[in-house]
Amino acid sequence: MPSSDRSAQIGALYQEMILDHYRRPRNKGELERADESVLMKNPLCGDEIGVQVRFDGDVVSDLSFSGRGCSISQASASMMTQLVKGKKLEEVEALRSKFRDMVMGDAQAADDSALGSARALSGVCKFPARVKCALLAWNALETALAKRTE
Repeated sequence: MPSSDRSAQIGALYQEMILDHYRRPRNKGELERADESVLMKNPLCGDEIGVQVRFDGDVVSDLSFSGRGCSISQASASMMTQLVKGKKLEEVEALRSKFRDMVMGDAQAADDSALGSARALSGVCKFPARVKCALLAWNALETALAKRTE
C-alpha cells in the first residue's frame, strides 16, 4: 500500500477517534470528594475545562473533567482521563510532557505508544491555534498536580 494511502487511512481513523471521544466522552462529570480541582479557560475560543483529581498516595486514583468546548478540547480531556487514571505521579508527568511535545510537532512523541489513543491528536500541530485547545485539560492537570505538591 502506498504511504499516502496509509496516511489517509490513519488520518481518517484518528478523526473518527476524536469525534467518538467528543460525542461520547469518558469520565465526564463532577468527581465527588476530589483532592484537587482546577478550572481553566481558553479566552481565545471560549473552551472551558474543569479537572477534578483524587489521589491515593502517589497515584492518580480517579479523575474526571467537566466543561464545554470544541471537539479537540473535549476529546483531549476524555483521552487524558483514560490515559492517566491509575498511574503514578511520575508516569503522569512523563505522559503530560510527551503529549505536549507531540502537539507541538515532535514526530518521535507522536509515535510513542505510551500516549495510546491520545496520539489521534498528533495532527493538531499543523493548526497552531488549536494547540491550546488540545493542551487545556493537560494544563489543568499539571496545575492540580502542582497544587498537590505545594
